Amino acid sequence: MELDFERCYRAVDSRDQRFDGWFYTAVTSTGIYCRPSCPAMTPKRENVTFFPSAAAAQRAGFRACKRCRPDAAPGSPEWDVRADLVGRAMRLIGDGVVDREGVPGLASRLGYTERHLNRMLTAELGAGPLALARVQRAQTARILIETTDLGLAEIAFASGFGSVRQFNDTIQEVYAQAPGQLRERRPVRKAEAGTISIRLAYRSPLHIASLLDFLEQRALPGVEERSGTTYRRGLVLPHGSATVALTPADRWVSATLRLSDVRDLAPAVARCRRLFDLDADPDAVDATLGADVALRDAIKNEPGVRVPRAVDGFEMAVRAIVGQQVSVAGARTTLTRMIRAAGGFDGAPPTDGPGLGSGTALVGFPAARTVADLPDLAFGMPVARRETVRRLAEAVADGKIDLEPGADREESMARLMELPGIGAWTAGYVAMRAIGDPDVFLPTDLAVRRGAAALGLPSTPKALEQHAERWRPWRSYALIRLWRAS
Repeated sequence: MELDFERCYRAVDSRDQRFDGWFYTAVTSTGIYCRPSCPAMTPKRENVTFFPSAAAAQRAGFRACKRCRPDAAPGSPEWDVRADLVGRAMRLIGDGVVDREGVPGLASRLGYTERHLNRMLTAELGAGPLALARVQRAQTARILIETTDLGLAEIAFASGFGSVRQFNDTIQEVYAQAPGQLRERRPVRKAEAGTISIRLAYRSPLHIASLLDFLEQRALPGVEERSGTTYRRGLVLPHGSATVALTPADRWVSATLRLSDVRDLAPAVARCRRLFDLDADPDAVDATLGADVALRDAIKNEPGVRVPRAVDGFEMAVRAIVGQQVSVAGARTTLTRMIRAAGGFDGAPPTDGPGLGSGTALVGFPAARTVADLPDLAFGMPVARRETVRRLAEAVADGKIDLEPGADREESMARLMELPGIGAWTAGYVAMRAIGDPDVFLPTDLAVRRGAAALGLPSTPKALEQHAERWRPWRSYALIRLWRAS
């Protein structure tokens, strides 16, 4: 990633928050690195070096600024947009794959050799997969040190470090303080017993109403719920289950997590960021879409509309299939029946238990293998659609279809469309919400056509698709706006 010095320095001099996560500023006179919006005095030009990643800055011997906490900056929006090897690798590293499976596991998922993967990441980001994962481990450790009463040795292994010594050395190197010193100066803000409370930064603006409205309309009882400006849901994570409550605020989303295993903190955070599309660059999106006169007023009135994504690719694919040619309410009823049959809850969705303030115990969506093994009566849908869901579940469980954020988008969509009952609309919807493709367009969708007509756009599929070419590479965001207009 090439960084233009003048452009980067102007962003630092103006403390422009939009560039947080795009690059990092290292100051040679102090030995620290910061996010561009750091409130400290602007360093002299001759003392500044720019890096494309926090890992690259650390590799060059710089430590994280204690004031602006660059390790907690929003992620680069580039990794959401790019479908190449580096983009896929960054999404998987963010989900904690290196901590769980090592670099060999990451390379295997991507279909490349470790050597090639390391070479590509180092060329673009100044650091290989181990160094990039190390930054994430350090941030996870800092969060646990500052927000829990876990012992430091427990935190070391929960954060993915191989030993306490490695943990101590990394924290000292990254934050210029020992773990014990970080705990002594931890913020007053602390979660209730058994929970972890953190702030998830994003680039403003964020249109909160559109995000929460979309999720609420599709919420599955017992899995997710909205209460005011707080959205809660259950998660299934690599080491266990979790419940999360997300409340958007100015410049960050407050996240309160209850984890059955603290090793799942990093993947839980990654999935929450993905769900709310927090790494997006709303200015870039709105500038492109706003160049179209038909969308200009909508963008002026509702800046920062995001694409609500998914915490589980398989769940989103099942929702897309079940929702074909039925109402949202009908799909919700069918899916709730499936979850109950899969053992998610007995009888009606429960109303007691640890729901993070809601009084409701929330569960995650059942795993692909569990759904594949359900009896026919558990599906409550036409035979053809039931078989589509079952074949999808079997393919995902057997590793034949990858619907996670690091998936090859084109390959996954092609394999999805090989299944009977899955067409272009369903595959496109899954690509947008599960795999995070920012440039999906569904011109045959009835609600999209209604929204287009309401905005004075062509409403026939062919004409609308031609018009939408001017919205690339952000057609997924235009879709959300058309749905709202309908």
